[in-house]
Amino acid sequence: MQLSMDCSCDLADGLKVVLAPRSWARCLTDMRWLRNQVIAPLTEELVFRACMLPMLAPCTGLGPAVFTCPLFFGVAHFHHIFEQLRFRQSSVGSIFLSAAFQFSYTAVFGAYTAFLFIRTGHLIGPVLCHSFCNYMGFPAVCAALEHPQRRPLLAGYALGVGLFLLLLQPLTDPKLYGSLPLCVLLERAGDSEAPLCS
Repeated sequence: MQLSMDCSCDLADGLKVVLAPRSWARCLTDMRWLRNQVIAPLTEELVFRACMLPMLAPCTGLGPAVFTCPLFFGVAHFHHIFEQLRFRQSSVGSIFLSAAFQFSYTAVFGAYTAFLFIRTGHLIGPVLCHSFCNYMGFPAVCAALEHPQRRPLLAGYALGVGLFLLLLQPLTDPKLYGSLPLCVLLERAGDSEAPLCS
């Protein structure tokens, strides 16, 4: 949103660039783009949502599994510490503070994608969401506070958060997605704790 306020081009011009075949060809030959937008989201969601979550849920129950699995997901991102320490990109304290912050938001994001996986029964939603979040990055809230048009910008952020919270339950209603494999697995195991499944 902030970029759209800073950029002089209009939405149509931006879409022309994004949808151009040349733009996609350039992305598909960029190994970093492939890693961040395709390989990492697909493999991480496959491991942490499709494999680990169904194995944890019968042991811990659905609720605890939704919050335990993302802790492993957050720890899996600690490899960035080693890169930063190796290349001395910052002080040791700021590297560990940054890692703690990254662990926090990746764990929250992991809980959200676990929720999506359970509610929809499909892996494509978490994978696409993961790819989108990797592309967008963490919102530049501090920059938004100092932006010359901060009021409409912050209003846009607030509107986005409000709509997200308002639409989260109805758009992930299990009735829209058919049979939910994880919920069926838990029902067969005799686990009646299925508020996320209904």
